Formats: sequence, C-alpha cells, structure tokens
Amino acid sequence: MGLIKDIYSVTFYEKFGQAVAQVHPSFQKQEFIDAIYEGNFIQKEWKDRMKHTTVVLHQFMPENFPEAVALIDKIIENLKKNSFTDGNLAFIFFADYIEMYGLDDFETSVKAFVSITKFISCEFAVRPFILKYKEKMIDEMIKWSLHDNHHVRRLASEGSRPRLPWAMAIPFLKKDPTSILPILENLKNDPSEYVRRSVANNLNDIAKDNPEMVLEIASRWKNHSKETDGIIKHGCRTLLKQGHPEILSHYGLESTNIELSSFEIKTPVVKIGDYLQFHFHINNKNEEPKTVRLEYAVHYKKAKGHLAKKVFKISEKKYSPNQSTKIERNQSFKLITTRVFHTGIHHLSIIINGTESDVLEFELIN
Repeated sequence: MGLIKDIYSVTFYEKFGQAVAQVHPSFQKQEFIDAIYEGNFIQKEWKDRMKHTTVVLHQFMPENFPEAVALIDKIIENLKKNSFTDGNLAFIFFADYIEMYGLDDFETSVKAFVSITKFISCEFAVRPFILKYKEKMIDEMIKWSLHDNHHVRRLASEGSRPRLPWAMAIPFLKKDPTSILPILENLKNDPSEYVRRSVANNLNDIAKDNPEMVLEIASRWKNHSKETDGIIKHGCRTLLKQGHPEILSHYGLESTNIELSSFEIKTPVVKIGDYLQFHFHINNKNEEPKTVRLEYAVHYKKAKGHLAKKVFKISEKKYSPNQSTKIERNQSFKLITTRVFHTGIHHLSIIINGTESDVLEFELIN
C-alpha cells in the first residue's frame, strides 16, 4: 500500500489537467503541471500537497470567484464523464478552494458547497464559514439537512460537529450546541446509514461538553425507531465508556450480582512492541438474564509520571442466569504514530456495566 500523499502523482495531474482543458480551453495543462512540481513538492506531505494544488489551480482559474465556482462545477461534471468516482480523496482541493478564496462571498460559497459535496465531502471547508457567519451559516445547514441528496444532508451534520477530528473546533458550539439540534432532529430518521452515523458522531461530540443535552435527547428519541436507537447508542459511546450513571440506567446496565473472578495478568512484564496478555471470568449470579457490557481500561503511564486511562470495549450481550464465561485478551504495545509509550508501572482494570474493578499492575520495559 502506497503513502496517501502519493495520490498526487504525475499521472493524476495529467488526467486532471486533461479534464480541465476539455471544459476550459485556455487552460495550460503543462504549465499547470510544471507549477505543481516547482520547488519542494516531493518533500511535501499529503495535506501540504493538497493545499499546494489549491494554490496552483487558483493561478489558472478566473479571477472572479463566482466564475471560478461555475468552472469547478463544469470540471467536476467532466471528471465524472471521465470515470473519476465520487469521494475520490484527491479532489478535496475543490472544497479547500472554496474555503481559501470564498470566505468573503457567502452566497456563492454556500451554493458551491452544495454542489461540490456531492462529489467530494466539504465538512472541513465549512468550518471557517461557521466561525465567521455563525447563525447565518447554521441556518443554511439546517436547510441542507432537508436536501434530497444524502451527501448534502451528511454535510449538514458532519460539518457542524463541535469537535470534528482533524479539523478546527467550533468553540461556541462546544459551549452551547442548541443551534445545531434542529439539524440532528431532521436527520434522526434519515434513510442513509452514512448520514445517521454522522448524526451519532455529532451527538458524541456534544456529549463531551454537554452530556445532559445528549441524555435528554436519548430519553426523547428512545424507541422512536430501530435506526434512531442505533444513533443514540453510537452517539452515547463516550458516556458509556465514562460509566455515566444516567446512560447506564437508560440501557438497563446494572452491575449488581455480576461477578468478576480469576482476573490475572499473564504477562506482568511487557516489552514495548509485544502484547499484554490477561484473562478473567464473568458470572451472572442473578436469577434472570442480564445485559453485560464488558470493557477494560489501560491506565497508561505518561511522560510526567501520571496515569491516563483509556477504555476498550470487549462485548455487550445477554448473559443467562448463572452463566459463566472466561474472557482472554491481548493488548498491543506495538509502536504506532498516534501513541507514545513510556516505560514503568501501568495499571489494568475490568469494567462491568460501568463499574470498574480494582486495578492490577504491570510493567512496561524497553
């Protein structure tokens, strides 16, 4: 598998340039490609290559922004005719173009987002518009949530997430997300799973700063439909991992008479690059079936010596009366780019329906 930055290749720019030239006769394809590869393009990572492509393309587009947007629409239609598929990540520079050059032209940019997002998602590009125009932009996004195209409906939800990963946060929505709730209400029964998952992710963002708001929605949406119940469950995943009492009660997750036994770490000393191995038994000692949500928490040692807890889900299922099950797990300590491991004493615990067991210690070494 190649590097993501390599989607921007000579072959890509050749094909893209040809598609542009077919609808923009004055476009100088070779000059465009030469400009792309000027300087240190080869050393640039994916995002920098994408941003660079936006800037270079702008040099070959009409200076008038509405004219440039109209041309982008023509280019996209021609790309489709040339078998470029929707969602091709390489073309995210179209959305970036609107973000970089359209922030002062609200009306044109809003229309451009609706058009472009059907080809490549614009959830990152809308963020500066929410920050600048606030309620005016959110009002447009509420309209998008009623659009007949599922990509546009998803943009309404995904783009308005208070904490969208890899994107700028929206501080006023983190503080009070009330203004985006109509978007979620409009989409709670959406026929597209792609859209419903975005609604769940938006709710999960909200839960991190305003848990009481999500708990109220969960209570109000409960049993509305199978799909809406699924949204709530996924949207409350952070609250479930936190063992929030109200959401545990919402799902009937009680730890009474759910017995943990034989909890043991099989590898009390773990080398970085290896696996922590542990096992335990779980027993439903109730006289009726119980839903048991099983998780474990690794309390990672951090650079300053403190411990930081991360919760991992094992399962959630019904246990019959007196049903006993042995659970075995391996937790990887292989080096990855998103986590730095620190040697020393770490902790491990088991979580049953939100109730955390006593911790066991293990040592991580080089």
